[in-house]
Amino acid sequence: MGEIGFEDFQKVDIRVGKVVGAEPFPEARKPSVKLTVDFGPEVGERRTSAQLTAHYEPEGLIGKQVVAVVNFTSKRIAGFKSEVLVLGVPDENGEVVLLSPDKEVPEGGRMF
Repeated sequence: MGEIGFEDFQKVDIRVGKVVGAEPFPEARKPSVKLTVDFGPEVGERRTSAQLTAHYEPEGLIGKQVVAVVNFTSKRIAGFKSEVLVLGVPDENGEVVLLSPDKEVPEGGRMF
């Protein structure tokens, strides 16, 4: 990957939100979960789908804080409007492990 300037990085709005809803998404091509994430009063609730089924059950995600990009354009996935990109990294088998703060922080906190 090529280098980017700090100005480019500043254009990406990455915030912390709390998962307030999670359900299986069987219509997706790859096993996924539909999430509703609360990013606080400035951003509000947004929905997304994520391929998290290897390490997470939907009910276990409720209340978990996650890190997400909130200013991408929305995308349709199997008829579902995905509004944010929840961030994760692959484990040794390529399965997604969510990024989250190691201490509770206010919803909507922006990464900088």
